[in-house]
Amino acid sequence: MGIAKKWWHDKVAYQIYPKSFLDTNGDGIGDLRGILQKLDYLKLLGIDILWISPIYCSPFVDQGYDISDYYGIDPAFGTMEDFDELLREAKKRDIHIVMDLVINHCSDQHEWFRKALQDPYGEYGDYFYFRKGKDGLPPSNTRSYFGGSTWEPVPGYEELYYFHAFAKQQPDLNWENPRVLQELYAMINWWLEKGVSGFRIDAIINIQKDLDFPSYAPDDARGMADIVKMIESVDGIGQKLQALKKNTFDKYDAFTVGEVFNMKKEELEEFIGENGHFSTMFDFAPCCLSFNTGGWHQAQPIAFEDYRAVIFKTQKECMDIGFLANILENHDEPRGSSRYLPEHAQNEQGIKMLGTVSVLLRGLPFLYQGQEIGMTNCPMDSIEEYDDISTKNEYANAIADGCSEAEALKACFRFSRDNARTPMQWDDSPNGGFTTGKPWLKINPNYRSVNAAAQEQEEASVLNYYRKLIALRKSEEYRETFTYGDFIPLFENEDNILAYCRSLKGKNVIVAANFGADRKRLCGRMFRNGTILLSNAAVVLEEDTLELLPSQVVVLGCTGNTEK
Repeated sequence: MGIAKKWWHDKVAYQIYPKSFLDTNGDGIGDLRGILQKLDYLKLLGIDILWISPIYCSPFVDQGYDISDYYGIDPAFGTMEDFDELLREAKKRDIHIVMDLVINHCSDQHEWFRKALQDPYGEYGDYFYFRKGKDGLPPSNTRSYFGGSTWEPVPGYEELYYFHAFAKQQPDLNWENPRVLQELYAMINWWLEKGVSGFRIDAIINIQKDLDFPSYAPDDARGMADIVKMIESVDGIGQKLQALKKNTFDKYDAFTVGEVFNMKKEELEEFIGENGHFSTMFDFAPCCLSFNTGGWHQAQPIAFEDYRAVIFKTQKECMDIGFLANILENHDEPRGSSRYLPEHAQNEQGIKMLGTVSVLLRGLPFLYQGQEIGMTNCPMDSIEEYDDISTKNEYANAIADGCSEAEALKACFRFSRDNARTPMQWDDSPNGGFTTGKPWLKINPNYRSVNAAAQEQEEASVLNYYRKLIALRKSEEYRETFTYGDFIPLFENEDNILAYCRSLKGKNVIVAANFGADRKRLCGRMFRNGTILLSNAAVVLEEDTLELLPSQVVVLGCTGNTEK
């Protein structure tokens, strides 16, 4: 293994969506003091890094990813004093705080954009992308990530538009302008000086634009083309990202994890190699199996064979290059247990199995709040119960394409970002112990049976299983193997089996999971004299044979080779 060791390599991370984590003042919105209250809970779980989704000042058109003041804490979450206390208390527990960094765009309420609208041809107009329309139409036919045009008319200026890759309230920042870059660098360094350990970097691939903003061949009935076509057609982002790193992160040995879609395959080393743009980046390959240009209502369920194949592919691709950040869910994705598990496995055993497979992969495990107790997608009775802007757009598109309301709602239940944003389920009291007030978003009705307090008392609960799983990954005996060990796929052609070996210096750990509905027998010399390290069910291991029940996962310590 030729990769130089870094302080963050053996860490386990956890994402907090503050608005939905814990409310301490009864206003129905989670806050920083709620995170403070749960630091010991997170420490006991085995968490080393906390990624906190945006807490900056914001109008919350896109739940804080539309920032109006990069230097301020939004009053909904608390004060800067609360944040400083969080930094201190986290440090006492050897927990690193990682902020969300949103620098492709800002809010239309940011001072820069307000000044730009006053004079689009002036100094602040050059902080953004303003272009004239063509023949009474927007400058190009690109479709934003949230649906609709990437161009919004500028009030008071005939035929003038501004560019936004996401919502119209999120104008893209002009990364060609040196003054914009200096403003961003200064802000990043301010937070690093304050004591944060790094950043999760939002939507960063979008900073590189084709400044001609061309139109592309339409891919929908509305004559529009996915903005991804532009993003994939341009080169040169590496120079911008290296300059960002040099002027900020490198000065503080900061940890960075990139949200990177649409990266060119040959650029992997540039992004996460020894001198890469980021410490790591999320492996979105499994999530992308659901993507299609036709919308959620046209997406097909993820086949197990495809899920296994993309995991094996990305694990092998990065093994000699760097580390990926492995996720099952986050604030932008539905719950992993509802997405990747077949229907027969959507239970506690299946949730434990899926978690084991993910946490023991090569790379940094990133858990999302509620994953450790097995939270699932939340059924909504109407579109009015959803908050997410992209969900409302997808629902409208489904109706426009001829879906019934029930069919459109079903698609939202499968894929809405609000599935992950429903409040954390702490106990079985009203509102799941999240708030004494009215929660900002519906609580999943299953909170009475799926909650942290109940699972604290159950030895075999999902929560206590996750604690054991993380403790195994970080154990003195196996920490090096799980951190730096090779990834070796096993039983690649065995139906419904996802199995692999983590191997380092003759020490092997085998992870074998049965995603099928029938009992499976696996045979191989690798199982001989194996030591059972963890399982979610009683293990049947005899000589060269391992027997797996449906939804069973077994972790074995082995000393032999991995040949069958």
